[in-house]
Amino acid sequence: MKIIPAIDLMDGSVVRLYKGDPENKTIYSKNPVEIAKKWESAGADILHIVDLDATLGSGENLKTIKEISKNVSLPLQVAGGLRNEEKISQVLDFASRVVIGTIAMQLKESEQDNILSDFIQTFGNERIVISIDHIDGKIVTHGWQTNTGIDLYDATNEFVEYGFTEFLTTNVSKDGTLEGPDIESLKKICKIENCNAIASGGISKMQDIANVNEINPFGVILGKALYEGLVSIEEAKKIGSN
Repeated sequence: MKIIPAIDLMDGSVVRLYKGDPENKTIYSKNPVEIAKKWESAGADILHIVDLDATLGSGENLKTIKEISKNVSLPLQVAGGLRNEEKISQVLDFASRVVIGTIAMQLKESEQDNILSDFIQTFGNERIVISIDHIDGKIVTHGWQTNTGIDLYDATNEFVEYGFTEFLTTNVSKDGTLEGPDIESLKKICKIENCNAIASGGISKMQDIANVNEINPFGVILGKALYEGLVSIEEAKKIGSN
């Protein structure tokens, strides 16, 4: 299981949101490059970088993310506001993987689902991660502001049928709460064939990481618990290698 610290960016600072609410944020650092180097030296496998300003349509942190890419040798997985092919291509020039959510759901639900197949042809399925953010099993999009009513499990299955293999699943109602991960949803997702799932949201202690590891996902995102010192990358790596 890959250990993947999150670096959420807003106005150039590293922040964490509570339940995806931009009005309820904690600033942890004004030096994202320093944080990236710190997690790299701790032994992280991948850095998960979220441009919250781009997600919410209030700006972007692309310059900062490029600066991170120049200063670490870890693979970067970049998320936030990637809602057209041009933007995806631009980010994949320096990142290993991109995470798409809103555009993927919109294309799947419209008559333009052939564009999804084009993404795989153009970029390869290992470089496109489908974000399946949900609240109580129903998919949410547009920076978690829109509840689509679409079932999490059904949507994941459909994306697998298109040929996607990489998924990031976040129960938004758990995100930043330290209430423990959504184990039941993760179990369902991980049972789907050809689905490499990354678990995100709710991790609060080392036991949570051990519980997630038992389900054998591709990776786990460490967010608030890492920044609050409740878990460490070093200890998580020991669990993830078992």
